[in-house]
Amino acid sequence: MPQTGDPRNNYGFGAYQVGLSNVGSYQVSVRPWVECDIAVPATGAHDTAKLIQFPNVTKFVTIRNDGDLAVGSEQVASLKIAFSQTGIRGHPTSAPHNYITLEASQSFSADFKVTKLYLMATGSATGIKATVIAGLTNIPGASLSGSWDGFAGTE
Repeated sequence: MPQTGDPRNNYGFGAYQVGLSNVGSYQVSVRPWVECDIAVPATGAHDTAKLIQFPNVTKFVTIRNDGDLAVGSEQVASLKIAFSQTGIRGHPTSAPHNYITLEASQSFSADFKVTKLYLMATGSATGIKATVIAGLTNIPGASLSGSWDGFAGTE
C-alpha cells in the first residue's frame, strides 16, 4: 500500500494529487513532447531496440515511420513498435512477439499511458528514421516506472 508522499498515492499530505487513477490528470490539456529524426536500429544490429523514454506518463502517443530520409522513399523498411523489450525481440523460450508494424510513411496513434516505447527496423535496413509525438500528463514517470514490462500482451 502506498504511503503518504509516495508518487503512487493520489492523496498525500491532505491534498488530492495527480496520479494514474486520477481522471482529471487525463482530462486537462497535455504538455507536447516531440522527437524527430530518431535513428532506428535494424533487427539484430544491436542487442537492444531504440528506447524512447518519457519523463512523465503519456496521455497519447503517435509514432511515424519516416523511412530512410537519405534516399527518399526508395528504401522501404517496416518499423516495429513495442511497449517492452521482450515484446519487440521475442521471448527466448517462445516464438511470439508483441509489437505493432508500420510500413514506410505510416503512422500509429493511440491513447496509451506509457513511459517507454521500443523501436526497431525490420531485417537489415539501415538509416531508418522515426518520429514520436506524445502528450505528457503531469503524472511523474516514477508512477509507472516499469511502464508495461512484464504484463501479458506486451511481453
